[in-house]
Amino acid sequence: QKAQKGGQSSVRFARLREEKRHNYLRKVAELANQNYMSNEKPNVEGLILAGSAGFKNELMETDILDKRLLPVIVGVVDVSYGGENGLNEAITLSADVLQNVKFVAEKKLVSKFFEEIALDTNMIVFGVEDTMKALELGAIQQILLFEDLEITRYVIKNPVKGDTKILFLNPTQRKDTKYFKDNASGMDLDVIQEDNLAEWLCLNYQNYGASVEFITDKSQEGFQFVKGFGGI
Repeated sequence: QKAQKGGQSSVRFARLREEKRHNYLRKVAELANQNYMSNEKPNVEGLILAGSAGFKNELMETDILDKRLLPVIVGVVDVSYGGENGLNEAITLSADVLQNVKFVAEKKLVSKFFEEIALDTNMIVFGVEDTMKALELGAIQQILLFEDLEITRYVIKNPVKGDTKILFLNPTQRKDTKYFKDNASGMDLDVIQEDNLAEWLCLNYQNYGASVEFITDKSQEGFQFVKGFGGI
């Protein structure tokens, strides 16, 4: 009799545990649908499912999860912890996947840039001088910017006349004193401000109504953009 009772209890507990698990699965799937779907399509570049044992696989297979999210699942990882520690572990384990997602987005941006140049749409400027002139005019919508661009932005002033001008110099030009002297008199010009151009753009791009997208030289397209078009 006792054994039978124990058996019934364990069956009941197993059923309750299964019910709890299913409710949790439903909750996660519904939250994913609410947060990652907008206007009938995914609103994220990619999703990574992280969890212990088979739960994350069950999540992929459940009918509750919107099937339109499946194509944006870019990785599935096993984590040993819950909460914030589990999230940090998932980020570490997903480093390669996240890097690939970044490259896909980068390839898309740079390929569009190359297409516009090939079509000669006059919608593209490249190189530091032309880009910065267009930015000053408020004509730039989006800046593609090499993350390690080695250009310095100087504001220099003539101490006698009081007029200022802006220079954009690469590492070799920075060593050349002619850029910091007045052409007519040979007098030294005062450096009023000196900033790394990439950092300056990050702080100021919004003032010109533009957006900034960072490009690496790690993808083939990114490398070509940096070497052939000055990285901006």
